[in-house]
Amino acid sequence: MTMDGAPEPKLRAIDADQFDATISSGLARYAKTTTSQIISSSRAEEPPNAKVKELSMQTTLGEFSKRAAVLVAFALVPVLVWRLFDVILILIGAGLFAILIEVVAEPFRWVRLPKSLALLLSGIVIACVIIGTGYLFGTRIAEQMDEVIRRAQEAQGSIVVSLESSRFGKALVSHIQAAQFPVTEIAARFFSVSTTLLAAFVVTIFLGIYVAAQPVVYRDGVIKLFPPHSRARVGETIEAVANALRFWLFGQLIEMAIIAILSGLAVWMIGLPSPIALGIIAGVAEFVPYLGPIIAAIPAVLVATTLGLGAVIWTLTAYMFIHQAEGQLIMPIIQRRMVYVPPALMLASIITLTYLFGLTAAIFAAPITVILFVTVNKLYVRDSLGEPVALPGEDS
Repeated sequence: MTMDGAPEPKLRAIDADQFDATISSGLARYAKTTTSQIISSSRAEEPPNAKVKELSMQTTLGEFSKRAAVLVAFALVPVLVWRLFDVILILIGAGLFAILIEVVAEPFRWVRLPKSLALLLSGIVIACVIIGTGYLFGTRIAEQMDEVIRRAQEAQGSIVVSLESSRFGKALVSHIQAAQFPVTEIAARFFSVSTTLLAAFVVTIFLGIYVAAQPVVYRDGVIKLFPPHSRARVGETIEAVANALRFWLFGQLIEMAIIAILSGLAVWMIGLPSPIALGIIAGVAEFVPYLGPIIAAIPAVLVATTLGLGAVIWTLTAYMFIHQAEGQLIMPIIQRRMVYVPPALMLASIITLTYLFGLTAAIFAAPITVILFVTVNKLYVRDSLGEPVALPGEDS
């Protein structure tokens, strides 16, 4: 009993295990509630950071995809060039023919004729020159070409007989025959016409006519293949390459005419047969710089061997003199006004393209080198490095 006489309340006995379980349950509920509140608050703040992270991942993935696509495209370029090199040569030939039409049309533009009429007259002039030359000199040139090949073959036969009279000569002849290097067939193969070559020539002529008639359409079409921020540079580069090819072709035609005339006069004065054919061979071979004159000298020397040692010496002297005059006088004057490409670069390019793609590539090696040379100077040396460099048609 209490002090005031009231009975004491009865206390309920509590089991220790039950007490521990109760405390543990309360603590667990408290911890769960607190953890839920923390997670909820953190989730409330998470979306902005998650979105930023997701956008960053998407941006990184997009940049990676673009770079991978560019890398794959660059890796496929050599394969496409290798597989489609014949098409590339046709396109380059078409471009050169279109430039030739424009060059011949320039005098008609000076008298203020419309462009379409000037191009039409240019095409007629080119056709008349080709047809007229074939009509006036075709039979004679063909006869002289046959005479050159016949005499070259006779000279080769006599040279082989002379070499086989000695042990060293026999070894040399056997090595040449094993290598399958028929010297007398070089000029014949160079000027031979096959069905495929004729078809490619016809396609090239028509493509050149279409390009010359509407150059802006094709130029703008190429420019639109690039992103908008790069189109201005692409347009400038196309104009620079077109100007370079125009100057190069004009200078090359002048060189070819000069070399043809000088070579024809030289062999005529020496007394070799077929001077017109030998002059034409020298002029056409001049389209391939450095190697062309060497190729043109082979049939002339072989023809000279049928006339004696004196004719051979005079022919070699004449061709060496003409080649030196071209390299030291004619070519520097023309290149100073037209397009200058370092000789070592041009020669290395001709040898490389001939080794990789054959004799047809050697014919177009010079314009391909001009295109690459001007493109690198424009896009890399001038635009990327900021170095002052003069392009063809600009004042240095």
